[in-house]
Amino acid sequence: MDIGINNENRQEIAQGLSKLLADTYTLYLKTHYFHWNVTGPMFNTLHLMFETQYTELALAVDLVAERIRSLGVYAPGTYAQFAKLTSIEETIDVPKANEMIRELVAGHEAVCRTARSVFPAAEKASDEATADLLTQRLQLHEKTAWMLRSLLE
Repeated sequence: MDIGINNENRQEIAQGLSKLLADTYTLYLKTHYFHWNVTGPMFNTLHLMFETQYTELALAVDLVAERIRSLGVYAPGTYAQFAKLTSIEETIDVPKANEMIRELVAGHEAVCRTARSVFPAAEKASDEATADLLTQRLQLHEKTAWMLRSLLE
C-alpha cells in the first residue's frame, strides 16, 4: 500500500481512530438507551433531541471505521473490542433526565479529548484526510456538548 503514509504512521493513526470509533459507538449506545428510557417534563424535547444525536452518531461510526480501513487497517467492531478501547463508561441503571444530560455532556467531551489525541499522529504523517475527519467530529461534539450543557443552566 502506497498512499504517501508509511505503515508505522498508518498503524499509529488507525490505533487512535480505533479509540475514537469505540468512544463514538459507546456514546451512540448510551444516547439511544437514554432516548428509549427518558421520562419527565422534558420527555418530548429530550426524546427527539437524543434521536437526532444517536442518528448522527450512527453515521459517524461508519465514517471513522471507513477511514481506518482506508489506512489499510481492520476496524474494531465487537463489544469486547470497544469495551477495551473506549474511555466512556457504560450506564447500567436508568438515570433521571438531568443526569442523562450530564452523562451525555461528559461523553461528548470524552470524544473531543479522544479526537484531539489523534491529531499529532495525523499531522506528523501529513494525513490531511484524517485531520479533516477529526476537525469535523470535534466541531459536532463540541456543539452538541454545548447544547446539552445549556439545558442544565
